[in-house]
Amino acid sequence: MAKLWQKDWSLDDLMQRFTVRNDYILDRSLVMSDVLGSIAHARGLERIGILTHEELDKLEEGLRAIARIQKDGAFPIREEDEDCHTAIEGYLSDNFGEVGRKIHTGRSRNDQVQTALRIYMREACLRLMEEATLFSKELLASAKKYEMVPMPGRTHTQLAMPSSLGLWFSSFASEVIDEVRHLDAVYHTLDQCPLGSAASYGVPIPLDRAFTAHELGFGRVQKNVLYANNSRGKFEAMLLDACGYLCATAAKMAQDLILFTLPELGYFSLPVELTTGSSIMPQKKNPDGLELVRSRSSMVNACSNLVKDITRTLVSGYNRDFQDTKEPLLTGLRTTWDVLAIMSRMVGGLIVHEDRLREGMRSEIYATDKVFDSVMKGEAFRDSYRAVGLSLDQVSSRDADEALSKRVSLGGAANLRLDEDLEEAEGLEEAIEERLEALSSVYRALVGEDVSAVDW
Repeated sequence: MAKLWQKDWSLDDLMQRFTVRNDYILDRSLVMSDVLGSIAHARGLERIGILTHEELDKLEEGLRAIARIQKDGAFPIREEDEDCHTAIEGYLSDNFGEVGRKIHTGRSRNDQVQTALRIYMREACLRLMEEATLFSKELLASAKKYEMVPMPGRTHTQLAMPSSLGLWFSSFASEVIDEVRHLDAVYHTLDQCPLGSAASYGVPIPLDRAFTAHELGFGRVQKNVLYANNSRGKFEAMLLDACGYLCATAAKMAQDLILFTLPELGYFSLPVELTTGSSIMPQKKNPDGLELVRSRSSMVNACSNLVKDITRTLVSGYNRDFQDTKEPLLTGLRTTWDVLAIMSRMVGGLIVHEDRLREGMRSEIYATDKVFDSVMKGEAFRDSYRAVGLSLDQVSSRDADEALSKRVSLGGAANLRLDEDLEEAEGLEEAIEERLEALSSVYRALVGEDVSAVDW
């Protein structure tokens, strides 16, 4: 099909490659989202009399056929199509004639792309929340299993105070749960429909934007048509920033595991199926997955920064620069999902060496406990601190279990209240499942079968 903007000239070949780049490949991920948006748009056109009921039936038949083809990943998008939106309109025009050329009435490619991206981002946000919640539950399961197993606490990487595996595992679980709640706030921002905003300024026909937003399962319309376009890139960056926080948590845990699986410490062993070998050293079992979690975390942050750098100085309204936010968005979202999935598997298969953890509880780790022994007898903290600090050679080893049992204030090793954390995680999981099922119901009502906008 000719380009949606085609006039009476042909595009220079270099300009074609420069402007299209790899969008036609990236857009394979957005076909289902565009089909969903196009069905809702067609129903809106029929609602205001621009399409007849029979024309709507033909368009829905064609769009549902595209959805079936795409479920097998087989809907073709060629470089000359530029993107999935042209390819879809071309399919409808080739197979249904004039009615296929009516589908674009009342919308610009700008709000068409925005709508497809918003549908994709909305579901992707939920999928990431789902995967992150599963990760938190995996962490909490390990925290419960090893709740009171002693573990050397560290600051500045040096020995600090007595800690426990339960505290270590659940610290990351709490962090992930907070980040899921942050994603939930981002979801609320994403959950507004830009369809009908056209090229930033609306159209002179009475589109029922509330109707099409409802058909697509959005919580509300993104009312201001100029803001709808100006928000492109900003919403992507919000979502990628939230992904960056999750990946930063995963990267910190990965760094801990790389350190704690060193033979010199040996607190843990990684599941062998999640390690790789060396091409020259036959003994190696390398933590490549954890190392890549560190680097992929940086990649996700880079994706977010790239989107913000592209869009931060653009004039109001649509600008072609927005096209270059698509690749970092899709890359960052998929990378985050992979990071969460591999870290869940790492935690689930982690082998704990309690004997090495207890060996790590060397005498100096109890120095602060000795300070508080004197404090509990009435001595001023600073006097006791100074006395112990000047006689560290007199700090003796203690029973690690007894030391942990004294840490009873809320959140300490002996008072983690892991059941409360698990209850919170399970509540989040239930709410996420309800939202995903609601979206599935919306999709079924549009295309007549179970589909997903996200192709992970």
